[in-house]
Amino acid sequence: MKFIIRLVINVLFLLLAPFIISGVAVSGWWAALVTAIILGLINAVIRPLIILLTLPINILTLGLFTLVINGLLVLLVSSIVQGFSVDGLWTAIWLSIWLWVGSWLSNALVKDEPPVSR
Repeated sequence: MKFIIRLVINVLFLLLAPFIISGVAVSGWWAALVTAIILGLINAVIRPLIILLTLPINILTLGLFTLVINGLLVLLVSSIVQGFSVDGLWTAIWLSIWLWVGSWLSNALVKDEPPVSR
């Protein structure tokens, strides 16, 4: 249930993105849902590998290169999902920051309960 609530919040942030950031287009609920799912999968599988491979650059830039990586992953998703488009890298970076705010909000609203030890 918590996964569904977080997914809905992320979809809502994707649907609001074209009104906040120019250069982002989302054609509807379905495109936003597919985008959120694929972006979540890419962030879970591909992003850690890219972060590891670019660790020296990330250390030199004090972590700011992570914004570029996030923007490139958003551009990758926009090339995969029909009905979702981003105009360029800077727009993708701003969108990744916007989606981070949505993710932060969803994590703040839906807290994981600590496991019960016996």
